[in-house]
Amino acid sequence: MSEFFGRKNELGQLQQLVKKKSASLVVVTGRRRIGKSRLIEEFAQRCKGYRKVRINGLAPGKGITSQRQKQEFARQMERALSIPPVLAEDWADLFEHLANHTTRGRWIILLDEVTWIGFKDPEFLPKLKTAWDLYFKKNPHLILILCGSVCGWIEKNILSSTGFLGRVSMRLRLLELPIQDCHGFWSDSCKNVSSYDKLKFLAVTGGVPRYLEEVVPVLPVDENIRRLCFQRDGILFHEFEQIFSDLFDRRGSIYRRIVSHLSGNSSVMQGIFDGLGMQKNGVLSSYLEDLTLAGFVARDFAWNLKTLEVSKLSRYRLCDNYLRFYLKYIQPNRHRIEKGRFVSKPPEVLSSWDSFMGLQFENLVLQNPDPIWQACSLSPSEIAQDGPYFQTQTRSRRGCQIDYLIQSRYGPLYLCEIKFRRSPIGVSVVQEVQEKIDRLKVPRHCSVIPLLIHVGGVTETVEHSDFFARIIDFTVGSTP
Repeated sequence: MSEFFGRKNELGQLQQLVKKKSASLVVVTGRRRIGKSRLIEEFAQRCKGYRKVRINGLAPGKGITSQRQKQEFARQMERALSIPPVLAEDWADLFEHLANHTTRGRWIILLDEVTWIGFKDPEFLPKLKTAWDLYFKKNPHLILILCGSVCGWIEKNILSSTGFLGRVSMRLRLLELPIQDCHGFWSDSCKNVSSYDKLKFLAVTGGVPRYLEEVVPVLPVDENIRRLCFQRDGILFHEFEQIFSDLFDRRGSIYRRIVSHLSGNSSVMQGIFDGLGMQKNGVLSSYLEDLTLAGFVARDFAWNLKTLEVSKLSRYRLCDNYLRFYLKYIQPNRHRIEKGRFVSKPPEVLSSWDSFMGLQFENLVLQNPDPIWQACSLSPSEIAQDGPYFQTQTRSRRGCQIDYLIQSRYGPLYLCEIKFRRSPIGVSVVQEVQEKIDRLKVPRHCSVIPLLIHVGGVTETVEHSDFFARIIDFTVGSTP
């Protein structure tokens, strides 16, 4: 088993369940490859005295029926518990068998990818709920964990379902690993790998553990990107289609269209409807919610700088770096990649590479704001609002868009400009940020503190300009 990195908070929360004197039902969600199963494996390994049963649902596909899921459930249960064959005709019988063999002692039961099992089987969840009430919860040392990647389905059918109301002890939604944890995938023997190169790789993969496990630390980062993305056998060459076939089944095409539309720029909901040539309806809204819950899309709300109230106005952006990289560079070149035309091509020669990397780096910063908070000596409790900020144009004000804005409860506004460049950033950034400040309609009592977040360095002119209150070098290896 590969070395485990990060997830200290999640492991700490799970460890608290061991101290309980009653059974626990846990729901873990997150995008494909985010490390849900690996987290539970690590948790189980650290729980001394606990025995483990893991049963995986079958991925949807031709011939995978409800009956086939029951048969596979029975087969895995028989192997995990070393028991004779059981009849796989009814979920109630299967759950009772499982409960009877875990009724005493310390047990961790992981039902992995429950969405694949229950998506088209209306009996699965009701009978699981009944089995929990009648059997599983009677063992005070039992932890039953439900994992799944179709987060919208789990939210609707388990977390927000009246059937499971009051039964779930803990819900964990796994997001990408923080940058400081991603550093571990480059071994200690590779200390000479630059922060720029690590961030360049993360700009392609994001903090997705399964993708980072494929790093060969001794290879140049460009070679790692080429072999994963630009070779016909690379895992990231095929991953996009796998995501939308496994997670969204026959509805995958509409999800693909949404993320494709968002791959360029963020958009208000009406802009997405218009871009897809669709009338506004609740179905598309639910698809956006599914993508947001899964962690592929982020919804950023504007807020009133004077009252701090969150506005109804929001913009959706594609926050998954891999999806955007695939849509920008892999998909348009699929046929050339299949013919081996990208074997030796460095990524930097691809069109619009520098501006694209800036957008990807911005995503990384937005998902890792802690170093910025600490540089400003801000605790989370002091932050009233934060996020990408957009001010719409009206007759009395000009529009503007800010990479990242922090509004503290008792002090100033921190306006963050995010830059990813290999060469030092020049003095033109001062004028660029000043224009944003001039456009921003700021309450009279508020000061604006400009910050510059970078990875490629800044020129001496910028450093000595006394314009930026903080110039933050956002290196991969830094700790918050």
